[in-house]
Order: sequence, then structure tokens, then C-alpha cells
Amino acid sequence: MRITNKMMTNNALYNINTNKNLLDILESRYSSGKKITRPSDDPIVAVRALKFRTNLTEIEQYTGKNIPDALNWMEVTEGSLETINSIISSMNTYCNQGANDHLTAEDRNSIVINLQQYAKQLYQEGNTNYAGRYVFSGYKTDTPLVFNEDTEEVNYSITEPLTGEKIEMVTVISGGINIDDLDLSNDNYATDWDALYPNMPSTKTVYRLALGYDNLDDVLPAISYTDTLGNEHSTEYGTNFAARGLTVNSFSVSDPAAYDISDEEINYIRETGELVLGKTIYEQMQKSQDIKVTFEKTKFEQNDLRPEHYYDCTAKELATGKEVTYTKKDQDIRYEVNFNQKLTINTQGCDAFTTRIDRTITEITDTVKAVASIEDQLTQVDKMLSDTRYSEDRIKKLEEIREQLESEYTLRTALMTDAFQRGITITAEEQENTNVCVADLGGRYKRLLLTQSRLDDQAVDYEELLSENEDADLVDTIVKFQSAKTVYDSSLNATSQLVRSSLLDYIS
Repeated sequence: MRITNKMMTNNALYNINTNKNLLDILESRYSSGKKITRPSDDPIVAVRALKFRTNLTEIEQYTGKNIPDALNWMEVTEGSLETINSIISSMNTYCNQGANDHLTAEDRNSIVINLQQYAKQLYQEGNTNYAGRYVFSGYKTDTPLVFNEDTEEVNYSITEPLTGEKIEMVTVISGGINIDDLDLSNDNYATDWDALYPNMPSTKTVYRLALGYDNLDDVLPAISYTDTLGNEHSTEYGTNFAARGLTVNSFSVSDPAAYDISDEEINYIRETGELVLGKTIYEQMQKSQDIKVTFEKTKFEQNDLRPEHYYDCTAKELATGKEVTYTKKDQDIRYEVNFNQKLTINTQGCDAFTTRIDRTITEITDTVKAVASIEDQLTQVDKMLSDTRYSEDRIKKLEEIREQLESEYTLRTALMTDAFQRGITITAEEQENTNVCVADLGGRYKRLLLTQSRLDDQAVDYEELLSENEDADLVDTIVKFQSAKTVYDSSLNATSQLVRSSLLDYIS
């Protein structure tokens, strides 16, 4: 084959360009420190780089935002739960002190005041917030767990689920005495007194279901349950012919008949939020697991738990008539903290707070006030007995009255002691409940820290993989660059020699 000068020139130029391209590639690696500058340089390296960078971006989102926010939320929650634990522990100590029979009236009043203040602080902890979001309110982070002030603007129709295990057997006093009813200036005082208090104070045992709230509306509750035989019982007859109607009577707590109950009836005491059960009703209910009571409440006090966080309920604004229906369900706030891994960061208020402590403190307060009232009445009677103006008949009657008061004092003191004992039991149970919440939160917190540590390690690994995938080996690049530069210079030199040759070089 004949080799022409043009062919030699073209080949030389081709080789120069090839060497020049290689030199350009190596120069780009040398100056940028990267293997490629565009995807077309090496598609495999480019795809891997995109995946590694995506993973690193996700890890930065987890470790830089999601996990720190979750940790802060959980730390705020843990701090609140620890405060609650401390408060309940103090309340338990005061209940132990209150159960002491030898306390003075002043000591008991001091204990009650401390218990009331602790209860207020405990429920105020329910409105703990992080960055403006209430931590115990589930999804409703803009709604406080407890009322911040007294309100009567919204009527709640609340359906509370109960079980037979919640039925309590309690002692109540009938035939209480009030010395203020005795008018010694009236000659018929003895007859009037005997008419008012014909019998000595006595105790009776009743079965009761304590609802979640007290001071309820004067509207009969709707009650339903299924007994052990499968018979349905409700306050209304349904389409099921097995349903049996219940008789519910409404009473004020001051009504002497409030705790007088026939076997097949239920007494509803709105001030205390109690259902007093007849013996037959109790026997049917005691093993039931599906008791439902629907009641209405409009008057809420500061620090009362908001019903929408605890029960199925309907809230009706009295001014506008607007109604909102709430359905009770788990409201776990879950943060994505790792690839395809979510973690619950919140503790729901219904798991950490109940109305039991508030109800117990109210009961203790009422019993302490009742004992103090009897003590005051005994003091008044003692003053009357020391008054020489009264006749022997009246003195004798006062002594009988004092005997009645002494009997009632003994009964009410025992009742007060029982209330403090219940306070000891309930605060211990609530503290155990709080400890469970703290332990559960602590376990999740530890998991989150482990996840954070693992992600930090993964970030280092991905940085190394990204570097191995993208970064050029500078030593190798420098060697290849120098070699390519030498080849390029040589090709230029060889080509310059070739191009200088002419026909005269061959003729001479």
C-alpha cells in the first residue's frame, strides 16, 4: 500500500489529538481531584455518586433535624414525667400522714391544702409544651391537655367505657347531725330536734361506679352493659328483645335518700359523679367488660382534663350551637429517624394522667371538712353545757346531742381515715403508672440514641465510599499526567519533524 504524506500527516494529527484528550482528562482529574467532571465520563461512577449523595442527604436530615427534634421532645416529656413522679410521691407521703388518727384539725387542714396544691401542679404539668406544641395531647398539639381556666361555654356529651372491676364497695354515713338546726330559744327545741334526727348516725355499705368527672349536668345518664348471661341492659329499649330497661334516679348529694337504693335501681349523684348500684345491678355488672355510661358536663374548672383527649364525646358550643365529635384512639406521633424506621416520640396524656387523683383529693377534702364540722359542733355543745342559764332538761338534751355527735365523729373519723388510705393506694398505683410511662419513654430514648450513633457511623462509611467512588488518586494521576505530557510533547516533536520534510529533502 502506498503511504502518502497526507496519510502520514492525518495519522500524526490523530495521535496528537488522542494524546491531547488524554492529557486534558488527566489535567481535569489533577486540578479537580475528581475522577469525572460529567456523567458521560463514567456513567457507573456517576450513578454510584448520586446514590451515595442521596443516602448522605437523608442521613443529614435524620441526624441534623429529625433526631435532635425528637430527642428534645422526649427530654421535655421525661422532665415533666419526673416532676409528676415527684409530686405523686409527696402526695403519697401526705396521705400516709393524714391516715394518722392523732392529728389535730389544723394538721389535717394543712395536709389537705398541700394535697390540693400538689394536685393543681400535677395537672398543670399536663400542659407541658415543646416549641409551642403540647407534648401530651397526641395529634392535637395545639390543644392543651387540661383547661387553662374555668369554662361553661361548651357542653360535652361524654361516653365513658367502664368495666365491672371499677365498681367499688364504699361506706357512707346516714343520719348526719347539724347543731345549727337546734334553736334553744324555742321551747319545742327537743321535739324539733327529735323530728329532725330521730335516729343515731349509722353507716351503710353501697356499691358505686365513680365516673371520670364530678359536678355533672342534671341530665340522666345513658347506661348500657351486658351481663354474664349475655343479656343486654340499657336505659333505653333497643331493637334487640333481650335488652332490658334500667331504672336510673337522679339525686343531689345533700339528699338523704341519695344512697338509699333498691336492688334493681341505679342512683345518679351529679355533684360527686357517682352511680350507686342496687345489689341486683351490681351482681349483673361486676363481671361485665363493656359498661358504657354517657353523661353530660358543661361546667369545667381550671386544670380539669379535657374530655376529647380521653373519651368518645361530642362538644357543643353553647353560643353558636356548633358541634364537634371526637373519637378516642391512639395518637402516636412517629418520626422517621432512619431508613424505613419510624419511632414514636410522644407519651399520650391518657397514659400519664387520670382523674383518679383529683377525685381522691376531693373525697379526702370532703371527709376532712365533715370531721372538722363535727368538731366545731362538739365545741359549741360543750360551751352550751357550761352555760348555767339552761335548765336541767335542756342540759340533759344537750348531753344526748353530744352523745350523737360523738358517735358521728367516730364514724366520720373512720371514714376520713379510709379516704386517706384510698389516697395511699391510688397515689401508689398512679406512681407505678407514671413509672411505666417513664420506663417506656426511656427505652425509646435509648433506641433513638443508638439509631443516632449508628447513623453517624453510616455517614462516615458513606463519606468514605463516596470518596473512593469520586476522588482521584492524586499520586497515580500525577504519574499518568507526567507520562501523558511526555507522550504528547513527543508526538508534537515527531510531527514537527514530519511536517518540515519536503520534496527537496529527497532530491538532494
